Amino acid sequence: MLLTNAVVEHRVLQAAIAAMRAEGRAVDDEVLANISPVHAENVDFFGVIDMDAEGPAKLDGEGLRPPRVAMPGS
Repeated sequence: MLLTNAVVEHRVLQAAIAAMRAEGRAVDDEVLANISPVHAENVDFFGVIDMDAEGPAKLDGEGLRPPRVAMPGS
């Protein structure tokens, strides 16, 4: 399961980076080298994931969710 999660996270990050670069945004490889997919803000370590699931997911033409925009102060 952990390996599957790592592969999925890698694919999602690669898709997000490719989308940003396609839009003409500068994505510095040096900064990407320090990005980690490890986070725990919305994860309850007892197996419950806290997320907003109101309504259907909004997917782009390739069936992917658009990247989230970081909110100031978060």
